Amino acid sequence: MNPTLQALGQNYPDLAPVLADVQSAYEMLVTAFSADHTLYTCGNGGSAAAADHIVGELVKGFMLKRPLPASAHSALVREHGEAGQFIADHLQGGLPAVALTAHAALTTAFANDVAPELVFAQQIHTYGRAGDVLLAISTSGNSTNVLHALRVARTRGVHTLGLTGETGGQMAALCDVCIKVPFASTPRIQERHLPIYHALCIAVEAHFFGGGA
Repeated sequence: MNPTLQALGQNYPDLAPVLADVQSAYEMLVTAFSADHTLYTCGNGGSAAAADHIVGELVKGFMLKRPLPASAHSALVREHGEAGQFIADHLQGGLPAVALTAHAALTTAFANDVAPELVFAQQIHTYGRAGDVLLAISTSGNSTNVLHALRVARTRGVHTLGLTGETGGQMAALCDVCIKVPFASTPRIQERHLPIYHALCIAVEAHFFGGGA
């Protein structure tokens, strides 16, 4: 098992039952990013905040420095001089991740004009390509708009990853990997979602930017 995920189990012993699924989620993400695929995230309320949070840890540096490769750095300097030097010195390596919760104009227009239950499904239908990953977050596992996004993802060959509570709800049957934290109340579930997705982001970042630690 990845050492970061082992540490997760040591720090949170109550997550022992889900560590194998967390490891599978890590492997799914590494496989997707290695093939230049994209991670999409979605959820509602606190889970929407988590969806945004995850993207923030992946698209920019989290625990590690992520300097540009020398070839990209020199190309910017060569093409744009002083401005290119500034850009090259400050850009960071990123992993392609998009929060489906973040597009206010699109989601409000679609909810108003078409069907609010399909605001995430419409986006995954448009963006999703076979080999991408959809990370769907729902404490109950029964959020209608999340479930519809998972259904569309599966028809498009997008891998499905769930983060939910102890029952898994309807989400469990729609996910290739479903991490069901062993709690029933929303606050307790969300309190465990945070260290899980932090550990996943740390482990994935280390794989791509830290020599695979």
